[in-house]
Order: sequence, then structure tokens, then C-alpha cells
Amino acid sequence: MKSKVYFTREITPEAVVKLYHALGVSLPGKVAVKVHSGEKGNQNFLHPEFWKPMVDEVQGTIVECNTAYGDATTGVRDNTDSHRKLLEEHGWTKYFPVDLMDAEGPDVIWPISNGKVLKENHLGKNIVNYDSMLVLAHFKGHPMGGYGGALKQLSIGCASRAGKALIHSAGATDDRFETWQKHASSVVFPEAMADAASSVVAHFQGKIAFINVMKNLSVDCDCCAVAEDPCMKDIGILASLDPVAIDQACIDLVVNSDDPGKEHFMERVNSRNGIHTIEAAADLGYGSREYELIEL
Repeated sequence: MKSKVYFTREITPEAVVKLYHALGVSLPGKVAVKVHSGEKGNQNFLHPEFWKPMVDEVQGTIVECNTAYGDATTGVRDNTDSHRKLLEEHGWTKYFPVDLMDAEGPDVIWPISNGKVLKENHLGKNIVNYDSMLVLAHFKGHPMGGYGGALKQLSIGCASRAGKALIHSAGATDDRFETWQKHASSVVFPEAMADAASSVVAHFQGKIAFINVMKNLSVDCDCCAVAEDPCMKDIGILASLDPVAIDQACIDLVVNSDDPGKEHFMERVNSRNGIHTIEAAADLGYGSREYELIEL
């Protein structure tokens, strides 16, 4: 049976909540809400005010992890002190409880039994404090992964600094400096992301939902301090219980758009072999590329 992906062209905080309700689920217990909090200087990330009604609806806690990059990219989210300061500057702590899951070690290590590349995933240890997860993704391009959506939030997004290093190097090193000298190929890196994401999906065992917002469609990620401005018009919001289907639907909406900027966007996706992340995740069996798009 095809996975259901709900879609609206209305991009408002209220529409996010509407799509969540369309899923027909109620995330139980303590809810981790995974967002991209935005790098210092980035102009495209979705601000906390946009997400507030949705986070309030599930009484969730915003969760993030430190990054593996830092001074080389002028980023400040690679250490706990400066990351917490930026979370405050961007307004996240004004509205929500915020948990930097890997602020204190040791990491939690989850096995990946059938991974294509990785045998284990290293995550911020506080992830085990949550009963369910809501993944809120700003869909956009990415300088390394081709695109960023639900699968990237599950993989790189939930990984600790050591976990991010392992994903980027396809298991060669957990050192966040060494990983850039041992970075995996554009075939293996997407597979490592798919592997890591699988462990998070397996952990929450159906108590997980996904919302992708196709707004501010830049070829660059929200982790870029200086990102390229959007190259396409906004498209809409999608929601699903299937991370593979929702990312595939976003790609298809770009490809099928009549926006001339789609060529530039898809050049970024394809030049980094971004769709292989979706292919690998589907092959691992925790989602499907076949979906029914239900427009509300």
C-alpha cells in the first residue's frame, strides 16, 4: 500500500498544525521536536515563531545536537556554550524548552543491524528521554547531501559530533576534524545517512511523524552562515508518517514545478547524488518511494 503524504500550498503556522492532524496520530508521552535551529548569519531557516503553534500542540521539547563543523565555516554550533547562546539569540529558548541532546556525554550508541555502510549510530544521549518524535524539516538544498529534509534530520540532525563524523566518513573515523580528510564518496555518504536514520526510526517504533516545509528554497542548507538566496518560489507544506515518502514527494514537487529555478535546485541535488539517500532508505525497508499525495 502506498504511503500517504498530505500536502497544502498554504504556508502558515496554522497549516502546519492542520497537516499534523490530518495524519490521525497523537504522539504519546514526552515529545522530542527536531528542528534545524539555523546557523549564525543564515537568512533562510524557519524561525521559532513559525513552528510555535505546532510545538505547543504536542507540548514538545525542541531538540538539537552540536555540529561537526566549526571555525572552518564560521559556524558557532559546534560547541555547547556558543550553540546555546545562538539558540537564545534565535529565539528558541524564548518560546520552548530546549534540549541540546549531546551537551553532556557519553553518547548513546545504537546498533544498525542491516546497514549498508554503518554498524552503529552515535547520538546525543538525551534522545532516550523521549517517548516519541516530531521531525520538523525545512526542505532545501544542501552543499554536501544535495538536499535536506526528513532523512537528514533523522541522521545528521540527531547524531552527536562523533556520530556526524562517522556518517560523513562512512564509519572511518569519529573524529570531527579528521572526518573532513576522510569524507565518504557521493555514493557511500548518502547510504551512511540512510543507515543512521534507520536507527532513529527503529527506536521510536511508529511513534514518529514528519513535516517538511518547502519555503525559502535555497540550494544551501540552514547550516550555512552565508547561504544563497532562494532560487524558487515557495511550494507548500507536507506531512507523513513515512520519511522516505515525504522526501520523495518534495523532490517530485520540485521536478514537476513550472518554476525556472528548479533547474538550479535540482543541479545541486543531482550533483551530490542526493536522491541516493532516498533510494538507500527505501532499500533498507523503513519507508517507500511510492506514495499517495493528498492535497488539503
